[in-house]
Amino acid sequence: MITKFFMRFPGGRPKAFTLSYDDGVEQDIRLTEICDKYGLKCTFNLNAGLYAPEGTVYPEGRIHRRMTRSQCIETFNKNGHEVATHGYTHPWPAKLPDAAVVYEIMKDRETLENDFGCIIKGHAYPYGNYNDSVVECLNKCGIVYARTTKATEKFDIPTDWLRLHPTCHHNQHNIFELCDKFLALNTETPHLFYLWGHSYEFEGDNNWDRIVEVCEKISGKDDIWYANNIDIYNYVQAYNSLIFSADMTKIYNPSALEVFFVLNGKNYSVKPGETITVG
Repeated sequence: MITKFFMRFPGGRPKAFTLSYDDGVEQDIRLTEICDKYGLKCTFNLNAGLYAPEGTVYPEGRIHRRMTRSQCIETFNKNGHEVATHGYTHPWPAKLPDAAVVYEIMKDRETLENDFGCIIKGHAYPYGNYNDSVVECLNKCGIVYARTTKATEKFDIPTDWLRLHPTCHHNQHNIFELCDKFLALNTETPHLFYLWGHSYEFEGDNNWDRIVEVCEKISGKDDIWYANNIDIYNYVQAYNSLIFSADMTKIYNPSALEVFFVLNGKNYSVKPGETITVG
């Protein structure tokens, strides 16, 4: 009999950590280098309609410096980082008619997919601005998750993926306490730490040491899966797609991902297309 059934991330890990950074600015180059050093994965949310012209040279003191198309491709098309949409021209979506919202998403998605040679399913709301109509537009555009800017200070697994609230911004006053709390968690239920921000803020606030300290704290832990936003979404969907026999003794995995879980205190995994007997 199933009395306790809990998801585990790949490798049987109980926790996951992900980052989400917006706008495609020059400081993202340094951020990717930091993530690569510590083995972390980041999702970068880009406005394809706002690429800087090739050869752009910014005036001294300019903090928000968008990258060119070629710079973005060179920076993000390696080391497993994800690219997601952020609106073609970074509008306030809830102030637009539905047709304009659809255009902003689909134009951004189409351009980025062509530039990066992939299928893009993720989004971050510009300015954290959305309403129910915008959410419905995203759903019709094939977007499967969309990040807000509302900090929860929690580590719950998302259930409303088109209103995906992060754990916190990197300037959250208690971020290091949240890191320590996350690391100390030792419960049966799975947990996700979702960090977001803009990398140009590190330059503007002169606090690159802040993200480095977070990465140093979080990285290299055997019980944490370091993944992009879409990786986590896809995995949770695979877990939710498991099919059970009527007596709950057989479990079939129809997905393309190996799924890990804990059943009554015992660790299991079920490979793609496999049916296992439990109990």
